Amino acid sequence: MPVLMSSDPPSIFQPPFGDFIDLASDEFFMRQALHQAERAFAKEEVPVGAVVVRAGRIIARAFNQVETLKDATAHAEMLALTQAESVVEDWRLVDCDLYVTKEPCVMCAGAIMHCRVRRVIFGCADPKSGAAGGGFINLLQHVNLNHRSEVTSGVLAEPSRQMLKDFFGERRKPSASLRET
Repeated sequence: MPVLMSSDPPSIFQPPFGDFIDLASDEFFMRQALHQAERAFAKEEVPVGAVVVRAGRIIARAFNQVETLKDATAHAEMLALTQAESVVEDWRLVDCDLYVTKEPCVMCAGAIMHCRVRRVIFGCADPKSGAAGGGFINLLQHVNLNHRSEVTSGVLAEPSRQMLKDFFGERRKPSASLRET
């Protein structure tokens, strides 16, 4: 493990020295999704990351690539579900769990429901467009739909929220060239 200098910010991926890492915990898998969100941030994409877990193993990893792919459907969840379907060799993901750093939108919740994902674990809620119980609707547990996923919210919510806040804060700053004029 690298030695952290006092000026280095603590990483969300390194536990304090001496802590036991539970490789089957929701926090462990959410940290993997956060790593994917960091990759999105580095590529100037909205920092949302997702992983799909089956039988305690990650079978798919993805991050938002809407701008990169010029595709409005290239959300982290959609890309991770597609990868998982390839691994499982079936569109049904009934024994899979999806970890995502931000509450899924309506499009993603629809795909999750159609894939029959067993469980959805998300970090921060999206009050404006969330569709998994933290926003304006809960499609994942709607009684009129043919499948309901178990939902766990708030897992590592603060780092997920902070990454989004930092990303949009940087986008809202006036550019240096505009400030100089």
